[in-house]
Amino acid sequence: MNGDLIAALEQLHKEKDIPMASLIQAIEAAMESAYRKHYGVSEDVRLVIDPKERKVSIVARRPVPAQDGRLGEDGEPLVTYVEHEVDLKEFGRIAAQTAKQVILQRVREAERTAQFEEFSHRVGEVVTMEVQRRDAHNVYLQFERTEAILPAKEQIPGEPYRFGDRIKVYILEVRRTSKYPEIVVSRAHPGLVLRLFELEVPEVYDGIVEIRGVAREAGARSKVAVWSRDPQVDAVGACVGHRGSRVQAIVDELRGEKIDIVRYSDDPREYIRSALSPARVSEVMISEAERTAVVIAPDNQLSLAIGRRGQNVRLAAQLTGWHIDIHSETQWAQREAEGAPAPEVAQAAAVQEAAPPAPEKKIRVYALAEKLGVAVKDLVEVLQEVGIEVTSHASTITAEQAQMVTELLMGGEGTLEDLGPLESEQQ
Repeated sequence: MNGDLIAALEQLHKEKDIPMASLIQAIEAAMESAYRKHYGVSEDVRLVIDPKERKVSIVARRPVPAQDGRLGEDGEPLVTYVEHEVDLKEFGRIAAQTAKQVILQRVREAERTAQFEEFSHRVGEVVTMEVQRRDAHNVYLQFERTEAILPAKEQIPGEPYRFGDRIKVYILEVRRTSKYPEIVVSRAHPGLVLRLFELEVPEVYDGIVEIRGVAREAGARSKVAVWSRDPQVDAVGACVGHRGSRVQAIVDELRGEKIDIVRYSDDPREYIRSALSPARVSEVMISEAERTAVVIAPDNQLSLAIGRRGQNVRLAAQLTGWHIDIHSETQWAQREAEGAPAPEVAQAAAVQEAAPPAPEKKIRVYALAEKLGVAVKDLVEVLQEVGIEVTSHASTITAEQAQMVTELLMGGEGTLEDLGPLESEQQ
């Protein structure tokens, strides 16, 4: 086994970057254990390797009591050690098998360590992986010699994952396990959108254009706030590309997910106005203390500003970090005509009011669903998505909430009065 063992150790040392001393130490320990099991004696064993001569020998050290009966300082007989070389013809097969097992174990350990170290430093990067298989919940991907897992919650809703598909994924986490490291990736993380812009837009990669924020509902829509360090470079134009080529490449990679590129501003009013695009708004009033914003939109822009099932305003709020309350110009004019105070004043007045508020009219969810001509479960879902807490068809909502949902589902053109009487109750 001389030449073969030395060649194997040298190859491992070069390919797997395992220290030669570590390999020799591991094989020595295995050889000693094998020797003791084979011969049934307790002797120290060491491996002697001569790289120049390409020779390997196993030396056993046996304790021998002193022949003259001399005693040591502790009163025990003096012991000397005699070394002898193990006959490899007799022990060679066992030694070779043991060495092979140790080498294979070290290779596996080295590969696990190398993979963990490689991918633990790549968390937050985007890589291309190939779909291998899937089960009821997870998708398993192959990257070089490593398998990654795409959990159900990190998948884009409705996206097909077929064997052999090559997709870009965001490395979310690397977990150390008893076997190979577990690499968790994502297709739904906002970081995927950011990294795709770095890949497609040179100005973003070079740092000329900065992405200041990403708000995302995977598979449906994303909003990306951009800002330019160079006054000569238009941040939005650079990200859109000639005839939309750059942003379209990202949309294609995300299987048709819509992307709104908005201009970042340090002025929260301008930032909120931009974040609500493609809708145009008339006025933005903010309360710094409450970090809330009241937005006034033209009547024909209200439904667009809110978005389907409240998606546009929800993403805008997520992107800017401000709570946004949208009213149409007509609604706001009517409010002012009735002498209603501004939202901040109204809140303060409510606190100072001594008398309890008058009972508020409530509307049953199932009654509103019937008048709107939609399924109750769909209406419950819409209400929950826009932040109204309901649990079933029998839940109640306020008239103002019912009006907001009516406008949302009817494109901003319908009113509660158009629907006729609704079942309601005083609470």
